[in-house]
Amino acid sequence: MPKRAEHPLVTAIAPLLDRIDATVVPPAERRPEDVPLRWEGELVGAVRLPGAELTGALERLVHEVETELGGELHRLDRAGKQRAVRLLEERGAFTMRKAVATIAESLGVTRFTVYNYLNRDQPDRGNSTSC
Repeated sequence: MPKRAEHPLVTAIAPLLDRIDATVVPPAERRPEDVPLRWEGELVGAVRLPGAELTGALERLVHEVETELGGELHRLDRAGKQRAVRLLEERGAFTMRKAVATIAESLGVTRFTVYNYLNRDQPDRGNSTSC
């Protein structure tokens, strides 16, 4: 693949990529979530959007907590699930978009339950979580 600065398509969209903090990766490194860049029918690269890394980051955080607590989150007892939510909160998981829904699914509980666990530890928080 031509380097980013060498290919006319990548050169043309470079200002846009810089504004949205996206990067171009070679076709061989393309992931399913990347946006393909084609020039006259040829795949010249793929745009990796910054949100893709965030989605992976949430999954990694959930996996880290599962490892730390010794099993899948949905198999934990109530106290274990509350601890998992507390650990995820401490690590910033709930600052990510749609984190509450994703974590609720991992825990096998409703979003309402996750909010209750969050508010239990921080009663002055209310429902200000923006996930």
